[in-house]
Amino acid sequence: MLTRRERLMRTVRGEPVDRPAVSFYEIGGWRGNPDDPDPFNVFNDPSWRPLLDLAEAETDLIRMVSAGASPIPGIDRSRFFKWDEWTEGGRRFARQTVTAAGPKSGPVPGRTLTSLRRRDPELNTWWEIEHLLKGVEDLEAYLELPDEYFAQEPDIAPLLAAEQEVGDRGIVMVDCGDPIAHSALLFPMAEFTIIALTEPKLFHRLLEKHARHVHVATEKVAKAFPGHLWRICGPELATEPYLPPRLFEEYVVRYTRPMVEAINRHGGVARIHCHGRIRSALPHFVAMGAGGTDPIEPPPQGDVDLGWVRREFGRELILFGNIEIAELEYMEPPAFERRVAQALRDGTSGPGRGFVLHPSACPCGRTITPRTMKNYETMVRLAKAFGG
Repeated sequence: MLTRRERLMRTVRGEPVDRPAVSFYEIGGWRGNPDDPDPFNVFNDPSWRPLLDLAEAETDLIRMVSAGASPIPGIDRSRFFKWDEWTEGGRRFARQTVTAAGPKSGPVPGRTLTSLRRRDPELNTWWEIEHLLKGVEDLEAYLELPDEYFAQEPDIAPLLAAEQEVGDRGIVMVDCGDPIAHSALLFPMAEFTIIALTEPKLFHRLLEKHARHVHVATEKVAKAFPGHLWRICGPELATEPYLPPRLFEEYVVRYTRPMVEAINRHGGVARIHCHGRIRSALPHFVAMGAGGTDPIEPPPQGDVDLGWVRREFGRELILFGNIEIAELEYMEPPAFERRVAQALRDGTSGPGRGFVLHPSACPCGRTITPRTMKNYETMVRLAKAFGG
């Protein structure tokens, strides 16, 4: 029997395995701490501990870890960027303030951009209350910020520490965003789509601004931490129905391909994270040289089924999927068992590079219900028994 690390590494390399790997994605991907008394830590509810323990003990762990970053010597980012965090009314808030010069304002900072996020104690997520960029004028001001204030020196120490901690129980996956992730999320979604459609030259300038430091950092981390799986987040922002397929190549492939090429150059494998409708995007993943994709959401959330993806792209891509989080939380256990069995069959049928049984997300609430816990146990049980 293979160790969990061996199973995952063989899957990443497209080699035969004893059984499909099973991952709970963020659970086990990120290390939840049930002993942290912070009121905003949902994992300290007693209902979470059995699920966290199950992930650590029984799943093929794929730790998602971002490289560290330190300021470039001599660059004082506080000149333009300021962050504040506070608690008020039982909620946690985080504000970013960026002082920028508009294109006609000269070198003296003169335009203030702000964003505001809120976190509630019952949910493991941040809500974006106010986005940094509200329109074209804000974007033009943002583009005038000096490029050197975006650059940071990457540090692989967190990756090395995570690899030592996880040991033979799994692998470390480098977690990062691409230029469209850094760009689109600055806007409310509606404003992003309008600007991407109506101001392509301006939006390309924003993508190029972020690409300059993202590409440098990717090359440095891929070289210093070679041969690992990566997760690239962002491409979903340019899929249908947000933008037409013609813009995926223009806004994603042009700027994400250099990241994939750097990862490949140093023996790594790039996994493209893309929710929703991926049918028109899958050929681009392959053309970029990506080696995997997640989470391959089934209809109606997505527009492809897992069996079709395996037949059409399974030789090029490792498939991570395709259990929907709503199925995990709300489907009754007998029906969920049939759903997992079907995913295992579809993900492994015929020739292919590899498959990992994998949900689309994880619960974000404070309480894990007995039904949800039983469904997670079903994923482990069926994956371990598959093919045996």
